[in-house]
Amino acid sequence: MLTFECISQFPRGTLADHLADAYSFSADCRTYWAQDWREYDDFFFAHPRIADRCGFVTVLDGMPVGHITWDPRSAPDLVILGHNCIRTAYKGQGLGKAQLQEAIRRIRMTGARRITVTTNALLLPAQRNYEGAGFIRQGERENTETPFAGSYIDYELML
Repeated sequence: MLTFECISQFPRGTLADHLADAYSFSADCRTYWAQDWREYDDFFFAHPRIADRCGFVTVLDGMPVGHITWDPRSAPDLVILGHNCIRTAYKGQGLGKAQLQEAIRRIRMTGARRITVTTNALLLPAQRNYEGAGFIRQGERENTETPFAGSYIDYELML
């Protein structure tokens, strides 16, 4: 059974662990972003009210398999998706699609008018997931910070 649970129900480190696992295909990603992932995790677990309002953990048969978060500070005009990941062992089962659809549903309920997200050229499954959910590619930008991940690709979904 697939459920979407409050981030605060899980132990500190859950979000960083999901990201490390989801990006385990690339040592460069893990090396470069590991500290950012820990800081991201620390922020959400230090602010459980924000965590539970701006994200959730995807749970399959009692196992936390991924998560998604968003930044609503520019709402109602704009909500920006943040990290969106599924653990490697659970990829390819439609869980990322279900997770994204649930996030869109929750964001839509807030009265937001549009959602944006940025991914990298390296992440082809993410691109397909966003496009499959109706996001429109807005452009591509050079990535000088993490060139190993490819250019930045920006998407937008009008609600």
